[in-house]
Order: sequence, then structure tokens, then C-alpha cells
Amino acid sequence: MVYKKVIEYCKENNLSTSAFERKCNLSNGLVGKWSDINCEPSVPTLQKIANATGIPIEKWLAESE
Repeated sequence: MVYKKVIEYCKENNLSTSAFERKCNLSNGLVGKWSDINCEPSVPTLQKIANATGIPIEKWLAESE
């Protein structure tokens, strides 16, 4: 779920996933791991993403409309 939103965010903001990881201070390749249906980011990681993007955690976790 979060993986798809990250990919969408990257497309809308003309960022590669590695640029997104750098922006959010995440380890290299971490976003790719979330493509596995059983793998989601931890709460501290979501907080880093929220802080870097200005998008609340709730929005990252919300079901797509």
C-alpha cells in the first residue's frame, strides 16, 4: 500500500525512488523492499517520510480511493 503511494509521489514530483530515499533519509533500496505485499515500512520510517514530504502518516496509510 505505501509502496504504491511512494511510486505515485515520485512520479508526481519527478523523483527517482533513490532520490526519494535520500530526501527522506532512508537507506538505499528500502523502498523497493516494500513492493513485497508482506512488507511495509515501520512507524519511525513513516515518520521520516511524513517529515520530509509534509504529508501526514495517515495519508500514506490510507486506502486508495
